[in-house]
Amino acid sequence: MVETGPQFSTPRHAVIVAHPESHSFTMAVADAYCEVVRTQGQVAIVRDLYRLGFDPVLKASERPTEGALEPATDVAAELEQLHGSDVFVLVYPIWFGAPPAIMKGYIDRVFGAGFAEPLRGEHLLGPAHPLLGGKRLLSITSSGSTRRWLDEQGAWLSLQTLFDGYLARSFWMDTPDHLHFESIVEGLGKDIVRGHLAEVRMRAGRMCDRLSRELA
Repeated sequence: MVETGPQFSTPRHAVIVAHPESHSFTMAVADAYCEVVRTQGQVAIVRDLYRLGFDPVLKASERPTEGALEPATDVAAELEQLHGSDVFVLVYPIWFGAPPAIMKGYIDRVFGAGFAEPLRGEHLLGPAHPLLGGKRLLSITSSGSTRRWLDEQGAWLSLQTLFDGYLARSFWMDTPDHLHFESIVEGLGKDIVRGHLAEVRMRAGRMCDRLSRELA
């Protein structure tokens, strides 16, 4: 189980990013977000899952049991990095209607470390998550297809219902927010990319302002 510790006075943003290409649009989005956070004097903790070589495979020994769970070494290191974060920003492309497997594995192994799912039927049971409870969740995603196509396939509703909303409810997080960029393909015009990154910076600035007010 994640243990609570001393709180930090400066707002902290945990930016968890998943893309195998280091020069991808996804990575540029994460960089733009972090740039604003740091300019505002707040802290950005970046977890670049592919460059970290994070192992997304949940082990049988990591499943919650009645006894105390000792996290694996890599999971314990991640929990230490994330400790005290006020907002969790998930940055990833949508592949086959879902996040990359490495992102889902991070949620399984790190967010879920020693924490039994509290949902039973329509009821929330058990204590709030010690790391994530009450914290903000922002997803910033992209897809090669259009939002309309994702809607037609049911993929967008699934993401909002089974990923954003379900994660927030399971981990007792605040109402989730989601920023999505459609039609992100190779050869995308530089002006379009600049416009998208400007939107990311604007969203990051709003989050910084919100946290400053809340933590004042």
